[in-house]
Formats: sequence, C-alpha cells, structure tokens
Amino acid sequence: MTVDEMKIDNIIAYAKSKGFFWPSAELYGGASGIFDYGHLGSLLKSRFEREWLRYFVDSRKNCWLIEGSNMLPEKPLIASGHASRFNDVLVGCSKCHTYFRADVLVAENGVKISEGATSDELDSAIKSNGIKCPKCGGVMLPSKSFNMMLDVGLGPEKNEKGYLRPETAQSAYLNFQREFNILRKSLPMGLAIIGRAYRNEISPRQGLYRMRELVQAELQLFFDPENFRSDISEVNDIRFTVVPYSTKKPDQMNAEEIVSKLNIPEFYAYHMGLIANFYMKVLRIPAEKFRFLEKGGDEKAFYNKLHMDIEVDVESWGGFKEVGGLHYRGDYDLSSHSKGSGQDLSVVANGKKFVPNVLELSFGVDRNIFMLIDVFYRQVDDRNILMLPSVLAPVQAAVFALQKDEKLEKKSQEILDSLRRFLKVETDVSGSIGRRYARMDEIGTPLCITVDFNTVDEKSADYNTVTVRKRDDKSQERVQISQLENTLKKYFEVC
Repeated sequence: MTVDEMKIDNIIAYAKSKGFFWPSAELYGGASGIFDYGHLGSLLKSRFEREWLRYFVDSRKNCWLIEGSNMLPEKPLIASGHASRFNDVLVGCSKCHTYFRADVLVAENGVKISEGATSDELDSAIKSNGIKCPKCGGVMLPSKSFNMMLDVGLGPEKNEKGYLRPETAQSAYLNFQREFNILRKSLPMGLAIIGRAYRNEISPRQGLYRMRELVQAELQLFFDPENFRSDISEVNDIRFTVVPYSTKKPDQMNAEEIVSKLNIPEFYAYHMGLIANFYMKVLRIPAEKFRFLEKGGDEKAFYNKLHMDIEVDVESWGGFKEVGGLHYRGDYDLSSHSKGSGQDLSVVANGKKFVPNVLELSFGVDRNIFMLIDVFYRQVDDRNILMLPSVLAPVQAAVFALQKDEKLEKKSQEILDSLRRFLKVETDVSGSIGRRYARMDEIGTPLCITVDFNTVDEKSADYNTVTVRKRDDKSQERVQISQLENTLKKYFEVC
C-alpha cells in the first residue's frame, strides 16, 4: 500500500466513524465507486451546495436553478457526441481477466503519457515498459475503447434505449430554448443544475475522486460572443496561481494579467477570478493549495475553445487534483442539438441571429467534499480538529450542561430549543466537558455553549450567562443568554 493509499484509507475511516460517508451497500461488502452520505456528510454537502448556489447563481443577474431528469433518451446523447466519444481506454489481463483503465495502469507504473492517449499509444507504453497485471502478474491484452454511459431499457419490453445522464450539462442545453423564451429572451442567461450524473468507471478510486454515481454543480452561461462584457475590476484584487499550457510553469496572476499575458478574453478571466475568490475567500482554501491548470492540444476536450481545470492540492490524492473546470464551449452544444433535433436553436438578439455560445462552470460536489475534509482535518497540539469554515460546519453549535444536574440540564434544553429555530445545534451528555469539546472539534463544530452552576445561581455575577467556546483557538467568553441569539447570528454572518 502506498503512502497516498494509506492517507485515503485514514480519511475514509474517519469519515465512516463520524458519519460523513461510506461505501454503499456496506452490509454486503460495499460497492466500488458508489458512496452513501451519513448524517454529517449530508449536512456538509448541503451547506457546500447552498454556498455554491448563493455565490454563483443567486447573486447574479438572470441566473436560475433548474432540475433536469436523471434519465435521457438515446437521441440527445447521440447528438451531443456522448454515444460515440464518451470513452475511456480499457485493458484486460489475459490470465485473471481483471480489467483496468489503461492510462491509470500506465501512470501507476511510473510511466508518463499524455492525457487523451490513444489505444495504440497506451498499448505501446504497456509493452515497452513491461507492465503486467497488478493483480496476478499476467500479460495484458490489447486495449480497446469503452463507453462509460450506463444504459437503461425503457418501456414494458425495455425496447426503447435510454441512458442515465453522464453529465448534468445536457439538461441545461435541452432546456435552453424554453427557458430563453420564458425569461424574456434576454442574454446572457445562466442555467444552473445541482444533480446526479452516472459513469460506468472502469477503475473507481481514491475515495470520492472517481465515482460511478456522482453529484455535479454546474452553471451554463449562454451569451452573445460579440457582446459579453464582464467588469474584471470586480475580481482584480485577488491573485492566484495559473499554469499556462504554453509554459507548463506556475505563475501568480490577477484577471488583468491573465488577459494581457495569456491573450484570454476578459469574460473568461473574470470568471477565473470569480472562482478563485470562491475557493480562497468563501471556502478558505489556502492560496498555495489552489490553482488553474490550462489544458491544450490533445488534453483539451475537443469542443472547448478554452479549458481550465480547477485544482486543489489534496494530500491524500498525491498533490494537485481536479475539483472542477471552466470551459468555453463555443456554440458546439446548441448547434449539435439543433442538428440532432431538427429544431433551430439560434436566437435573435442585439439586432442579429446567432447560436449562443456557452461558458461552463463545472464543479464535482463529491470531490469538493472529500477535498474539504482532507484540507481542514488537522492535528493541532494534542487535538484532532476539522477546521471547516463556519458556513460549512455540519453542526454549527453545541450546548452542554457542565455536569449531570437537573437545573443545568433544564436550562441547557431551553437554550437548545431556542437556538434550533435558526441553527443546527446539538448536545452531548457523555463524558467530561473536555471530552465533549474534543468530540465537537473533531466534527467541525465552531462553537460550544456551556451552562454551568453560575448560569443558574441568582446570587452569582454570571447569573443567566453561558460560556461560549470557539473551536479553533479554544478562547472563551461569557455571554448573556438574552444576547446569545444575536451573538451567534453576528458570528455566523461575519464568518
């Protein structure tokens, strides 16, 4: 087992023990590439989705959340190119008949090969480097293309072919015309989807990194390429790392420098700044752990005019890995569906008729959840702490009675009931107060509120006050119960 595999196993063990996520059908040994979210994982996921929606959709003009079907008939996916192009290269063992994703097998044997390598190139790399089956040592068979879509039979005789959607984006393109007409035929227009996609991955791996059932958060921006303006001054104060395809060397830039140095359109540089701000200021990812990696040549998706992977340095994944992407897709999608459906998806705007272009902001929700746990789960002194930003914390506050005492327990229950109206608040009655603090630190709870004997002692100067303890630095302050709601609301607004 490699060091990275050990780290992944440690994170999965932590996630399972605390209630974040674990393999589906665990009673039957689990299922590769399919995970269930537990009570804390569901809360963390919903908070990430809420912040993503608030930041990229709710705060932007003419951007709307829609929900598409998880199942699609065959024709749209023929038109989109998925039926013919949504492929990985599969290689099998001649002895034990175990199958592997060819590029992963080559990479895991320390051989560098370009992304998007062909079957012939991968076969050559396997043969010239003497790569054998990692399971039994057998000789590998010639590789072949493998379509990753999961097909379903529709109708009582299952004679109508369909697929579980391989990406959420297609639902936005298929609904574009209707939404455009309903929304007063105004461009730019954004259609966002947070939903599930399905891919028959050959080699699911690295926890939530490569999955067969995954959740995506995507915003498809439809626009006139000759009249799409973005004010880059809004994001020009943030600098972030970019690895241009031309140099392959990391460089610190802001939006203006991206335009001038890389000859990238302002609207694209603006959205790079917008994404960097989300990761570095909302999610609080350290600047040195965030970057854009530009794809070009055979690495770039064939339909993209510009392609940037959003990457975060995730220790258990072995370094910088993709958690999202920013893709300028041109008019490929609407043109493809115009041709496939026989319906004209061009629009009339700004005094001309044209097919809108698409800028796609795409995020893997599951990957981001795993990334957040990897980045923020830390050992500080003798404590294990999940130092999540407060807006993402699954449990936002805990209320404790210092000891088992009827008066303390009654008062703590009153406080719990009042706070549950606007926060996710829990309690814990087992063990010492220090042990209870430690358990809350480990699941990322930012604040702990303790009711002690002074709280209920009318003669005490601290009567009707509680101790509020902060997770990150263990600092404590006394707060009047009457002011507790305002104090907590202010804390979470600031954080």
